[in-house]
Amino acid sequence: MQLTASEILRLENQGCFSTDWTEVTIAPGSDLSLLRAVRFMGKTSIGMLRKQPGRPTGIFNAVIADCTIGDNPYISNIHGELRGLRIANNVTIENVGRITCEQEAPCGLGVPVAVLDETGSRPVPLFPTLTSQLASLMARNPRLAEYHILPMLKDAWEHEPTGSLIGDGVTIRDAGCLRNLRIDPGVTIEGASRLINGRIINNAPAEPLAYVGAGVDAENFMIVDGRVDTGAMLRNVFVGQGVEIDKYFSAHDSLFFANSSCECGEACAIIAGPYTVTMHKSTLLIGAEYSFMNAGSGTNSSNHMYKLGPVHHGLMQRGVKTASSSYMMWEGRIGAFSLLMGQHKTHPDTTPFPFSYLFGTPEGKTVVAPALMLRSCGLDRDKVKWPARDRRTPARLPLMDHLHFDVLNPLTVSTMLDALRLIDEISRLSPEPDGYIHHGGLLFSPSALSRGRDIYTRAIVVYLQRVTSRPTPDTTGLTTPESWIDLGGQIIPGDITAKVRECETISQVNELIDNAFLHYPALEYLYVQTLLTPEWQQRLADADTYTIPFYADIEADRTRALSALTR
Repeated sequence: MQLTASEILRLENQGCFSTDWTEVTIAPGSDLSLLRAVRFMGKTSIGMLRKQPGRPTGIFNAVIADCTIGDNPYISNIHGELRGLRIANNVTIENVGRITCEQEAPCGLGVPVAVLDETGSRPVPLFPTLTSQLASLMARNPRLAEYHILPMLKDAWEHEPTGSLIGDGVTIRDAGCLRNLRIDPGVTIEGASRLINGRIINNAPAEPLAYVGAGVDAENFMIVDGRVDTGAMLRNVFVGQGVEIDKYFSAHDSLFFANSSCECGEACAIIAGPYTVTMHKSTLLIGAEYSFMNAGSGTNSSNHMYKLGPVHHGLMQRGVKTASSSYMMWEGRIGAFSLLMGQHKTHPDTTPFPFSYLFGTPEGKTVVAPALMLRSCGLDRDKVKWPARDRRTPARLPLMDHLHFDVLNPLTVSTMLDALRLIDEISRLSPEPDGYIHHGGLLFSPSALSRGRDIYTRAIVVYLQRVTSRPTPDTTGLTTPESWIDLGGQIIPGDITAKVRECETISQVNELIDNAFLHYPALEYLYVQTLLTPEWQQRLADADTYTIPFYADIEADRTRALSALTR
């Protein structure tokens, strides 16, 4: 209700001022002593003001312009102004520079992120329900994204709210310039220097994951149940569930999903799928898609050929590790769970050989030692640590990104089966004078091929035994997948792109991906049945011959690693 003359006089005696007191309304029964040194401009509405036990309440030393403020705020020491804001109940805004919002501001919605080749030819838009799966699907299929998925998204965005909103219980302290933001209930912002055109979304009211800390400078962004802290600088960036970006990490035109951890280094035009980890100052990730990846110190890559610009991009399939000072010249593709060492300048495609050691020669060529990672106790540790380190526990929030943690899965196993045939083909070639067999721009030693064939065979038998020993799932109504892809951390049948073309709404696309995740065990079982040729059935009958040496190799590697610690 509008203020009476006596109430206006009281507020003026408390240092308050308004250009037009008729445009200022305060809930009846409010304690007006909680308004001091406040300058009101334009239309301003304030809810109930009552002293709260254990929490300060009131508005002090502030300029408020065209704002709607809920019950029991604590707003103090605003060095600039609060303008054009909708502020919910029990919000704390203390010691900040300026928080403003333009009417109908999109607050980050629809901002195109130029991932992979940096040219904007594969844009992925920012929106609150963006998942690792959708991002990967759109970036890999730009025409599908432009003509099919994006129109569906725009239809859905018609119902998305715009303009500012600072939700219930939000805390903003010691911040600088904040403009055109939507901030979900329960979010804390402490010490951020500059936040422009973005959304901070919290899906875990009881225990919020969304947080923005000291010195963060972000523009055109969305943070969904993620944490950004200590001087991080973001431009055109999505920070997904359980993601932590910290310690002066800088990123532009990049997307980070499910439990990725990034510190100190730099990212440019990447899709950082689940568990992408980079922790070193001298590390640059650029122009590529990653998942379950660990970057060693000094890891670097380049996607710029200088004549045509940054038109190249790369792919590191899941589980790749890079050694210190490794380098990759895109365009290239690195097979799943490989270890990359040295410099690689010939645009290698090692995806036919997962679990490999990849060595760079002095000339920048790539030497492949297939399957050696399958003997590593570190790989065995990875498959256990990833689920244990999931910060997105279902008890806290609905999980947006679908993750499969199995190292041996339909995609890696089908690739190993193809690798066996390819190894037989390569082995018939003669070595060059340098001692290596050259094939497809890659170098192989004859002994590495023989050893790789043996290890791949053992691993495939381990996988077949593991799947066939499980209870038979219900496969009613399901079709056996002919192929598989890794879509942002989810192992999914390869016909997903064709099925997406048949969808009419984005909810149907999400349902398609959700159902593939739900029925994964049954689809995997159906697929494995197609692999059980007489040859593999015989090997499965003699499983101990393969599985015992397989696990023995891992234990031997673990013993060697433990011995090295005690030297």
